[in-house]
Amino acid sequence: MQILLLGACSGIKPTPLASETFFDTSTPQMVFTDATSTITQTIPSSTLTSTPLPTVTVVLRLPPDRWQEWPVIPATVSQRTKEIYRHGLELGNNPHAFSKIGDGGAATVWFLTDFDLGIEYYNLGTYTSLQGVIDYFKGSFGRISVAAGRGFNTTILLDPAFADNIICEAAESPLDCELHQQRPSFAFFSLGTNQAWYPDLFASELRIIIEHLLERGVIPILSTKADNREGNQRINQIIASLAYEYDLPLWNFWKAVQPLPNHGLQADLEHLTWAGPFFDDPARMENGWPWRNLTALQVLDYINHSVGEQP
Repeated sequence: MQILLLGACSGIKPTPLASETFFDTSTPQMVFTDATSTITQTIPSSTLTSTPLPTVTVVLRLPPDRWQEWPVIPATVSQRTKEIYRHGLELGNNPHAFSKIGDGGAATVWFLTDFDLGIEYYNLGTYTSLQGVIDYFKGSFGRISVAAGRGFNTTILLDPAFADNIICEAAESPLDCELHQQRPSFAFFSLGTNQAWYPDLFASELRIIIEHLLERGVIPILSTKADNREGNQRINQIIASLAYEYDLPLWNFWKAVQPLPNHGLQADLEHLTWAGPFFDDPARMENGWPWRNLTALQVLDYINHSVGEQP
């Protein structure tokens, strides 16, 4: 018996999926899995009859209104995300490439660039296993994206007037141009801070951007933001809700910086405190930027292994 059928990946239609649910008849247990835990409940023997009862296995995630409890690195990668990846390869996307999309948090040289400059510019400390993902995506870390810039927001990303008219084709938006130039399999997002007071516009345009990437077979790596300029975490709620609706991985960066002094933010409560990506230095790791770079590597490594089945 089947509760939910996943659509075939002939074209990756951007139809939202809230969850995956299925049956398993192997053992008389009921298993519940969410973003942070798995609960297994054995069915009492008194309830069993001579005819074996099927076991119901329900794969769940915590709902979006509990996004603050979601893990920093996604606990699972959905089947739909894997289908998006395979569809992208069929379209000619580069499995060794990712793009940076969004505001100054994506455009700054402090975001991931050092990993393309050489080992003297970073130290993985105890996270030496991440060298593999650095090697695998060499060339993407330091690349200047035409879909990322200081002050960028969802409106700018969709407007051809803001595209680089030297390298972009006529009528290409910054988003279209970046996807055309880079042909990425993944895209890091840094959006929302510049639209803190326009949540409805942000939500509608981010949905358009997500669906555009899904059509192109690009996996959006949505990220919560560290700041709370709007005062009620509405932007992060929107980001989590869309990740949940489209069954996409969420990089819950907000949670990563909560233990840090001032939650990893400067006195303006908007920009991250800075230090280079030297993960072996406890003093540097008291700042926001090392954690942004570290967790970005971790989420990219996890998703890439999950969808591409890398060794």
